[in-house]
Amino acid sequence: MSKKTGQTSVKTVSLVKDFILPGGDVVNVLTGAKIEVKPGDFVAVMGPSGSGKSTLLNILATLEPLTSGDVFIGGVNLKDTTYKDQLEIRRTYSSLVFQSFALIPYLTALENVKLPMKLRKVPEEEAEQKAMQHLESVGLYGRLNHLPEELSGGEQQRVAIARALAHDPQIIYADEPTGNLDTHIGKEIIQLFKSLAKEQNIAIIMVTHDSESAQQTDRIYILQKGKVLIEKTKSSTKKTEKKEDLKK
Repeated sequence: MSKKTGQTSVKTVSLVKDFILPGGDVVNVLTGAKIEVKPGDFVAVMGPSGSGKSTLLNILATLEPLTSGDVFIGGVNLKDTTYKDQLEIRRTYSSLVFQSFALIPYLTALENVKLPMKLRKVPEEEAEQKAMQHLESVGLYGRLNHLPEELSGGEQQRVAIARALAHDPQIIYADEPTGNLDTHIGKEIIQLFKSLAKEQNIAIIMVTHDSESAQQTDRIYILQKGKVLIEKTKSSTKKTEKKEDLKK
């Protein structure tokens, strides 16, 4: 998948996701969610438990199939892709950052960041150089040879972010990235995301329950009952449903 600039990174149109329970009952998780994120945007997705936030993120990350509607990643409609195409998107176009950091415990910070590149057969010298550069970009150049257990929570999340940068992604999906961090460290991680979005022109989509973190983003999508009911920017609030719907 080619990395094009100047286009929308992520766009969903009438996105629907249903889950069928073992007894045959259907659970409507997403019922027409609509978002649009461009390169350099740092956006938050919020909403109560069960509103479809994580499901939305998993669909965008090609980890979960959609039921109907359209999802465009870098201009490519996921409905038109094969499993191999989606694997290529995950390997070259997008990255994930998790609440739990998801680092390999017996690998150093440097080795954790090198790992995705090694899986893609990047030459050792190039992988090491890029890994050091990415660790430096997140403020961890002096911690290259430390194991995860020797790093603080904030440092572990920085390693996870450096690993997410390893293949120069156009999109980073962050699932509650400050959930396991104290308030001060969480703010540092949010500031790091803001810098990365602007300086490297990366689209960052963050699911969060933390309203303070969300307020630092360019835009907030608030989900309720599977739909984006409110889209907030720093200068305006756009309601996509009638006010009465918010009370339901």
